Amino acid sequence: MKRHVHLVATPLILAALVLLWWGYVRAFEVSPLILPSPASVGASIVDLLQSPRTWNHIWYTLYETIAGFLIAVVVGIGLGALLGKTPWLERTLNPLIVGLQVMPKIALVPLFVVWFGFGPTSKVVMAAVLAFFPVMTNTIIGIKSVERGHRDVMTSLNASRWQSLREVELPASLPFILTGMEVGIVLAIIGAIVGEYLGGSNGLGYMAVAALNAFDVPGMFAVIIILTVIGFLLYALVVMLRRFVTPWHESVLITRET
Repeated sequence: MKRHVHLVATPLILAALVLLWWGYVRAFEVSPLILPSPASVGASIVDLLQSPRTWNHIWYTLYETIAGFLIAVVVGIGLGALLGKTPWLERTLNPLIVGLQVMPKIALVPLFVVWFGFGPTSKVVMAAVLAFFPVMTNTIIGIKSVERGHRDVMTSLNASRWQSLREVELPASLPFILTGMEVGIVLAIIGAIVGEYLGGSNGLGYMAVAALNAFDVPGMFAVIIILTVIGFLLYALVVMLRRFVTPWHESVLITRET
C-alpha cells in the first residue's frame, strides 16, 4: 500500500496548490497582469498546444537541450575518468576546474552568441557547458571511490589500466555518473532556455520573452508550465535509466522495496 501512496498523494497536492492559487486570485482580486487565474493559464496552454508553431518551438528547445546534454555526458565522463585515473593531472587542473565552476556561466551567453551566432549552436554549447561540470565531477568521485580490493584484483590479473577502467572502475562508478547526469539534464534545459532568452528567435525561451513583451501573462505562465513538464519528463528518463543500468545498486533496491 505504501509503495503506491504517491500515486494518490502527488495529484492531491497539485490539486490543492491549484485550488490555493485560484482562491488567492479570487479572494484578493489580483490583476491578471500580475497573477492570472488557473483557468486562463489552462486556456492558454490548450491554445498553445493546438498551434503547430508551438510544437516547432518545443522541438527546437528539445534538440538544444538533448544535444548539449549528450555532449556534456560524453566529454564529462571521458575527462572525469582521465582525471580520476591520473591524480597528478587532477591536482594540476583542479584550480582551473574550480575557477570555471564558480564562474557565472550565464554571463557567457553573449560571448557564445558572438562566437556561434543566434542559431541553435550557441544554445547547445550553453546547455553543454552547464551540464558538463556535474557529470565530470561525479565521474571523478566515482572513479576514486572504487574499493582498493577491486583494483588489487585487477592488478594481480595483470590487467592494463584500460582494462581496469572498462571492467571495474566505470561499472562501479555508474551510480555516481548517473547522479551527475540527473543534475546535468536539469542544468542543460536551463542553459538552453537562458540562451533563447538572451539571443534567439526560436524555442520556448523565446516564446516566454515574446509573451512578456506582449503583456500576455497567462501565455507566459503557460510556456513556463510547458517547460516544467518537459524538464520533468527529461529528468524522469534519466532516473529510469538508473533503474535499468544499475539495478543492483542500493538506491534502486530501496526504491523498489518501499
